[in-house]
Amino acid sequence: MLGKQPIFTIFAELEGITGLGRTPYGERRVIGILGGSVRGPKLNGRILPGGADWQIIRTDGAADIRARYIIETDDGARIMVTSEGLRHGPPEVMERLARGDNVDPAHYYFRTVMRFETSDPNVDWLNRILALARGQREARAVRLDVYEVE
Repeated sequence: MLGKQPIFTIFAELEGITGLGRTPYGERRVIGILGGSVRGPKLNGRILPGGADWQIIRTDGAADIRARYIIETDDGARIMVTSEGLRHGPPEVMERLARGDNVDPAHYYFRTVMRFETSDPNVDWLNRILALARGQREARAVRLDVYEVE
């Protein structure tokens, strides 16, 4: 069961897509993470530059997403985030997203499973939870509303 409210929301600013072409697994691409913010009742901070979202666009059109990046809290704690998910929708909706159009997230599926790792005792509760996020893709950013799995 998920909590009723997000424990925090991530807003990550993204680089352009670096395409690696069609591999045996699908169309491989990498999207660098430039930075961003984390705000919510259980965590506040920023996304450090240097993370990335490694994607494979599958033959069925779904984006298989694997992201790793670091959150630094307002108090200086550092948290590694590992996120795996899927984004898919009707072809016309996915084409609009690819162009950078703002699309209502109700028109496509974007979910990730998130795990966290930290050495800081002030936020070490994150080491012991799983979270699910509902995502929204923007032209050069992504928004993730993060819910703790209870």
